[in-house]
Amino acid sequence: MSEVTYYVALPFVPSDGGIAPGEATECLSANAAVMRAEALSRKPGCAGAVAFSRTGDPATGDFGDAKLIRKFGDVPDDLSAL
Repeated sequence: MSEVTYYVALPFVPSDGGIAPGEATECLSANAAVMRAEALSRKPGCAGAVAFSRTGDPATGDFGDAKLIRKFGDVPDDLSAL
């Protein structure tokens, strides 16, 4: 199977230890991920959100690093765990 790119909007919520990731939403395009992340960042109880993409082969589970598209609000500086 060939490589595919997933676009994701990921909110961050306040937690006891600072800020924790919320539930990710898969989007159809980079633009849709940005719009969704911006909307998520404005929801009550949400500290911020990011839009990112990951490219890889779902058949093998081999994916490259996440590529940040845009961030909104209060999000961790280190997003390497995405």
